Amino acid sequence: MLNLRTLSVTPGKAAVIANNVKRGKKVVASSNGTSVQEAEQRTIESICNQDKTAASLICQLKKRHSAKISTMPMMKDILGVVATLGKTNDDNLSSLLSEYLGIDNMLGLVCKTYDGIKSLETYGTEGNIDKKSGIHGLGGSIGKLLHGRFTVFCLENIRPFSGEVVIDDPQRYLMLRKPRLPNGESPPGFLGFAVNMILMDQAYLSCLTPHGHGLRETLFYSLFSHLQVYKTTADLRRAIPFINDGAVSLDGGILRPNGSFCLGDRKDVEVKFTVALSSGDSNTPGSITEMEEQVKLKNWEKERLVEDIKREEDLLKQVKDSFSNQKQQLLDYITQSPAGKVHSQYRSILSETSAT
Repeated sequence: MLNLRTLSVTPGKAAVIANNVKRGKKVVASSNGTSVQEAEQRTIESICNQDKTAASLICQLKKRHSAKISTMPMMKDILGVVATLGKTNDDNLSSLLSEYLGIDNMLGLVCKTYDGIKSLETYGTEGNIDKKSGIHGLGGSIGKLLHGRFTVFCLENIRPFSGEVVIDDPQRYLMLRKPRLPNGESPPGFLGFAVNMILMDQAYLSCLTPHGHGLRETLFYSLFSHLQVYKTTADLRRAIPFINDGAVSLDGGILRPNGSFCLGDRKDVEVKFTVALSSGDSNTPGSITEMEEQVKLKNWEKERLVEDIKREEDLLKQVKDSFSNQKQQLLDYITQSPAGKVHSQYRSILSETSAT
């Protein structure tokens, strides 16, 4: 019999977590009642501690040099780091999904456009990286050097989820087909799909590609696909015939899409998703939390509006330049045509006559 992982959560505790996950209740296993804002700051600090990484550099720049970088096109195109773009409703689930993705994906940068990715690095004639430009030059300017490779996701280049989304839900959950037993019921212990267990702030829910796809349909679907979540490892094992894109269980079991199992003791996750607290567990009043979300949303809308205005100004300039060129060509044609020459000579004679 397969032993997927050493259990780190007791069956009783797993049952409680499973029930809360089903009901969507926001529970916290190890947040000590801190506010969402404080939990987000801990996530950012954990990223900043990943020295010499692109994610650490970006978070430090936004935290300590926001005024300096606010006008830089390269920084405007970077939406953020994967670990900061989503939350979960439980600390254990956060650790589990973060472990499944791995540190490289959790520290991945997310860019809106391919032009943004191109601006991160430039290369010499021999293909070597120009360390004085792009993100490398930016890091060097504040004494933070990058080392090794880093992952970058481009939203406009990600193939989005092709199915339907729940339009009337603000979280825009994906409508995925649940695994079904011959009797039509889901396998015992099946809780849902990981991609729908990621919670997003309103500001990030408003982030859409030019084709209208959100982060859940693009970024998180590309990371999790149809990854299933089960209550226990035993449930996961029994459901293997109904699992195509991998599965995890709340007691630590991990089955990857390629059919490999993660065995051995669980390790502490260095960087994980922020745990979202309910208003009852938070030290921050609900009204203040709502205002924080509204500020984030307004800042995001302002950024999008500025980009739209700049794009419209560029289009207007192109139209004006095109009109000026066509006007000049028309004047040149009129002047150089026979009728135009006669008209010019006639105007010249009239001018001389008037002068005498």
